[in-house]
Amino acid sequence: MPSSTEKFTVGIEEEYLLIDPETRDLISEPSDAVLQDCEAAIDASVGGVRPEFLRAQVEVGTEVCTSIAEARHHLTTLRRTVAEVAENHGMKIIAASTHPFANWSSQRHTDKDRYNVLAQDMQTLARRLLICGMHVHVGVEDPEDRIDLLNQIPYFLPHILALTTSSSFWQGQNTGLKSYRVSVFDEMPRTGLPEKFDSYGEYERHVKMLVDAELIEDSSKIWWDVRPHGIFPTLEMRIADICTRLEDGLTIAALYACLLSMLSRLRRDNQRWRVYSNMLVHENRWLTQRYGIDGGLVDFGKGERVPYADLLEEIITLVREDAQRLDCVAEVERARQIIADGTSAHHQVAIYEKATGEGADAREALAAVVDWLAEESLQGIAGD
Repeated sequence: MPSSTEKFTVGIEEEYLLIDPETRDLISEPSDAVLQDCEAAIDASVGGVRPEFLRAQVEVGTEVCTSIAEARHHLTTLRRTVAEVAENHGMKIIAASTHPFANWSSQRHTDKDRYNVLAQDMQTLARRLLICGMHVHVGVEDPEDRIDLLNQIPYFLPHILALTTSSSFWQGQNTGLKSYRVSVFDEMPRTGLPEKFDSYGEYERHVKMLVDAELIEDSSKIWWDVRPHGIFPTLEMRIADICTRLEDGLTIAALYACLLSMLSRLRRDNQRWRVYSNMLVHENRWLTQRYGIDGGLVDFGKGERVPYADLLEEIITLVREDAQRLDCVAEVERARQIIADGTSAHHQVAIYEKATGEGADAREALAAVVDWLAEESLQGIAGD
């Protein structure tokens, strides 16, 4: 993370699902023209659009941004453009980490070399990847700093996941989890919390071992919750569900950037955040996967479970100086509003239960959830 005199950079990636507005199901075989029209409509200075593993998915990524305000402009433009192109083709997009009722076995993967290899190598594990996420890149120029932050930031990853949950439903069932996406992705190898390394050289040696053994082609096949990017000098956060509300996603990007800034600031003052074992952090990761913001998390310093809202206030205080420097105080403090309003997962379950309580059958209730997702995914993108 840059010091106060260095350049701050951030980039955001989001993945959307294409749906049929009549059936509310996924469009498993969208026309190639959808992606082509998106590419033609998006200015490269804002970002780009590309296919994802499944044909029913579209991924967007902002260009490198030097402020959260710039990231807001780019991401708003990207989401709006994809939504407009989809509508022109008789489709809609939803920003959710799982579709409420779509069947993964009915989906088709994109015919690209990388995805063909992935499908061949991972078999059913890959075919089940009917999940979407949000990734946030923050520039960390020095490789050793990247590894130092990689070792420290996992403590806060469950706190980030809790604010983003949007995947309670899977193939028509309420899973009882706020983020079922995490369960699906954890079936893949090289996922979950990252390993800890003493240096960037040690990290490179581990990656080289996997490459030399022909287990992976490069570090892009390491899918940890946070990872050093293999091409760009960034530390990429990957644990988050995609936020249905664009404003929530910007809060997550700001919060992650400020946490890295805070950890870097401590290091410059010859301090550091305590590095806890993956065994302990995994427990908080599970609590947020299961309960989101509702179940509280363990404060390892106190050795007890604490309400999430209390922990969030501590984090906001910890990063206040960094949020002021990065000019994203409003975005960070908006995390309180996410708690007050509930995440996408909360809304989806509430809509389903309300519909069934009023006499709708399961499929009708699930359709109501899709309708809400389609509408909510467009909030805040009409103009920029």
